[in-house]
Amino acid sequence: MPRPPKLSFEFFPPRSVDASFRLWDAVKGLAPLGPEFVSVTYGAGGTTRKLTQEAACAIGGRTGLDVAAHLTCVEATRAETLSVAQSYLDAGINRLVALRGDPPKTVTNFTPHPDGFASSVELVSGLRELADFEIWVGAYPDTHPEAASAGADIDWLKRKLDAGAHGAITQFFFDADTFFRFRDRCCAAGITAPIIPGLMPIENWRKARNFAQRCGANIPAELDQAFETAIRDDRHDLLAIAQATELASALVDAGVEHLHFYTLNRFELTRDVAIALGAPYPQPLRNVA
Repeated sequence: MPRPPKLSFEFFPPRSVDASFRLWDAVKGLAPLGPEFVSVTYGAGGTTRKLTQEAACAIGGRTGLDVAAHLTCVEATRAETLSVAQSYLDAGINRLVALRGDPPKTVTNFTPHPDGFASSVELVSGLRELADFEIWVGAYPDTHPEAASAGADIDWLKRKLDAGAHGAITQFFFDADTFFRFRDRCCAAGITAPIIPGLMPIENWRKARNFAQRCGANIPAELDQAFETAIRDDRHDLLAIAQATELASALVDAGVEHLHFYTLNRFELTRDVAIALGAPYPQPLRNVA
C-alpha cells in the first residue's frame, strides 16, 4: 500500500466577520493533518491584495504553518508587485504562488499595467531577481482557455519553470487520466520539476460545475449525471467524499506523492478524504483564535 501523500491546502481571504470564522475553522480543522504548506489566494483583479497579505501573515504567525502566498501582476506596477513580495519576505514568508491573475470581473481580457509585469513568466523572473523565493506556478491538465493548444500550454509552463519557478500546482480536474496524460506531455517536453495535482472536494456540485466551465476543466458526463442523481436522492456529500477519495487514491497509486486541496474554506470533506488516504489526524488545534 502506498505511503500517505504529502498534503497542502488552499484557503481564500475572508471579506466579512462570518467569513473570518469560516477561514479559521478551516485552518484549525486541517492543520492537524500536518500539511507541507497552506496557500492563500488573490482575488480577480488583485482585489484582495491587502486581505491576502493579512490572512497569510496571520495564519503563519498564529499556527506556525508554512504559508505560500498567492501573488499576481494584475492592475499593479512592477514596483507595487515587488513591494508586496518584499512584505511577505519581511514577514518570514518565502514561498509564493506566482500567477498572472484574472482581470477584474468587469473586463473580458487581461491587459498588462503599462508599468507592470506583462505575464506570469515576467513575474517569476522578477521575483527570482528580488530574492530566493520558492516559487510555484499554475499548470492546466485541461488546456487553459486562453492557450492556442495543449502543446502551447506545455511550452508556456516550461517557460515559467525555466524563469525560476520551483514547481507547479495544477488547476483542479475530475479524471485521473487527465492528469496522467498531462504528466506524460510534461515529461516529453523535458519538464522535470515537481507538478502537484490540485483537487477540489465538491461541496456544491452545481457551483463546482459552473466554475469548471469557466476555467476550462472537462466535466465527465457520467459524473454530472451521478451528482444530479445524488442531489435528487439527498446523497450529495456521500458521493462527494467517494469521488474525491477515488480520484486521490488513483493518483497516489500511480506514484503521486503530494496532493493540493482547494478547500473553499470548508474543511470537512478535505479532512475526510485525507484520513481515507491514511493521513493521521491528532486532536485539532485549540489555541488559534
